[in-house]
Amino acid sequence: MPDATRFEPLQWSDMAIMAPELVLGAWFVLLVVLDLLLPGRLRRSSWIGGLTLVGLAGAGALVLLRLLVMNNGGEPALVISLLGDSYRIDDFGSLLKLLILAGTGLVVLLGLGSADGDGAITDKGEYFYLLLPAALGAMMMASSGNLITLYVGLELLAITSYVLVGLRRRSVLSAEAAFKYVVTGGIASAFILFGMSYLYGVTGSVELGAIREALPGAAASYEAFLYVGFGCMLGGIAIKIAAAPFHAWSLDVYQGAPSPVAAFLAVVSKGAALAMALRILFSTALFAGSGSDTGAELGSDLFFAVLLIAALSMLFGTLAALRQSNVKRLLALSGVANAGYLLVPIGVGVTMTHSNNVTELLFYLVAYLLMTLGAFAVLTVVSRAVGHDELKGFAGMYYRAPWTAAAMTIFVLSLAGLPVSAGFFGKLFILLGAANGKHYGIVAVMVLSSVISYYFYFGLIRQMFMRSSDGLLSEREARLREGDEEASAPAAAVIRVPVPIGIVIWTCAILTFALGVYPQPVVAAIDFLFSIMTDLLPGR
Repeated sequence: MPDATRFEPLQWSDMAIMAPELVLGAWFVLLVVLDLLLPGRLRRSSWIGGLTLVGLAGAGALVLLRLLVMNNGGEPALVISLLGDSYRIDDFGSLLKLLILAGTGLVVLLGLGSADGDGAITDKGEYFYLLLPAALGAMMMASSGNLITLYVGLELLAITSYVLVGLRRRSVLSAEAAFKYVVTGGIASAFILFGMSYLYGVTGSVELGAIREALPGAAASYEAFLYVGFGCMLGGIAIKIAAAPFHAWSLDVYQGAPSPVAAFLAVVSKGAALAMALRILFSTALFAGSGSDTGAELGSDLFFAVLLIAALSMLFGTLAALRQSNVKRLLALSGVANAGYLLVPIGVGVTMTHSNNVTELLFYLVAYLLMTLGAFAVLTVVSRAVGHDELKGFAGMYYRAPWTAAAMTIFVLSLAGLPVSAGFFGKLFILLGAANGKHYGIVAVMVLSSVISYYFYFGLIRQMFMRSSDGLLSEREARLREGDEEASAPAAAVIRVPVPIGIVIWTCAILTFALGVYPQPVVAAIDFLFSIMTDLLPGR
């Protein structure tokens, strides 16, 4: 077994390297104090939301500056290791951090356009500044080279997410969603921690590099314990990313949470958990067979399990969505299917003919961020106009808001994976990578699930372009006569798009279309920056 885990103290010179994380933490404390001091008559959503954006932009600028400085020599940069390799500043982590901060920034803009109109949210300030520690936890997960720091980041993200889901305190659905999320999230965290304890027990270390070195010997003596450890961690991570068959919680949580928070869970939380899975598996099990046949069998079984979860997610997500009429729940099931697509590059592993898994994962994660946040933004303005989240609320949308309907069409085409969209190239790259790795079964499942998904994705387009909105207003009047308070929304004939939400919609729509026409710059940048030998193999 390796020597005891080394924890080296953080030096003052390291503070500049961890500046993005420190800025987010300090900015969060500042906003908490400011929220307490602001007079009650001020609009907290505007002040606190705007300052939250400033903090996210500052952290993003620091991450980008570090990325440029590390790659200034024209070659991929070496890793900066802190705290005894517990925290790693590498290009993979920096790219994930930029995605996390960009996604959180778009979520804040969604909140700026919708928080004031949601009377169920009583604490407008918390609605925004709690996103900062959540983003900080996700950033820690992207850069951790140690099981303990990975778990700390996971819990920081999870605990703040529980609070965010339950912020609509006057809504019964939100309270139910928060309770279910706390229970399932706690179970997932317990499974992950239990699995980590087994890995530590048989390898003697929590550092990913030391675990990789000890894994061949441990596989020969403690094979069953390794299967239990990795299996528990995979199960917990599958719950976190809402992968089938551990996805049932996501439908109720997405429906009960505020739309911006649901978008945050769908994009940022999922991306951070996927980064965690990639770091653990690629840093340890990917090369488990280098020292023993038992280790090779262990690695093969683990990556097969990931592909099995991916296949179940794609099939369960698309089949369950066929009869779904609530758009929030539909997007939750779409997230289940997309969790399967995002797991494929991890499950395929690295072979002689296929080694750009991370490029495929990151590109599709960018596409998924854009099309999902854009779809949630459109849903936010439509649900405010009609007073509910049902699919029929999109009826005749082309005649009420033609430009918004056009943007939603771009998002739907991208989610379906059709040409001239970022989702098309994202799925194509993953499919070709799986084919190069000779995983033809998962290729067939990807094609089948994509074809099935056309039915419910095009159901949205059918509602927008081929249905009349004449019945919506009379339906709302009937609900008002029955005493339904939620029906007191603006008239269905008009869809008003607040400026912050409009920025989100059109930023996502333009970038989704641009990546569908010309994806090469993003792919080339990821290929240049990322190196599996330096970024995902700690200790080398």
